Amino acid sequence: MVQRFYLDTSIFGGIYDSEFEEETTLLFEKISLGQIKCIYSNLTEKELSTAPDRVQLFFNNLKIENKEKVEVTAEALKLAQTYVTEKVVGETSLDDCIHIALATLNKVDILVSWNFKHIVNVYRIRGYNSVNLKLGYATLEIRSPREIV
Repeated sequence: MVQRFYLDTSIFGGIYDSEFEEETTLLFEKISLGQIKCIYSNLTEKELSTAPDRVQLFFNNLKIENKEKVEVTAEALKLAQTYVTEKVVGETSLDDCIHIALATLNKVDILVSWNFKHIVNVYRIRGYNSVNLKLGYATLEIRSPREIV
């Protein structure tokens, strides 16, 4: 069975960042081989619209059969706001929380990010999962590409 990984926007930029390029490239190789399905959202598309052209082109050139788009819903917005209300992160991180909520609600295997401040952070992960459990949702695996490849 193909694993479903929600990739936040930082992953797509990682392909052209010397610090993250190696692991990001390996992750996208697994995606292009069909070993992993790239889950993304309309929020990801919105954030990528302001990214450098080469990042947008890279995203757009991913094979459609290796991607799955999910939409921001009222339930996702409510869950994301709860992360903020519960002080997992501050209000300025609401978009990060929307990514977390979408990954949770769409039951992905792992959310993958290079955002170590607000997402791939043991204290934040505990906070997100505490809220998820309190509200009856499953816990979410959150990892960087380094931990996966």
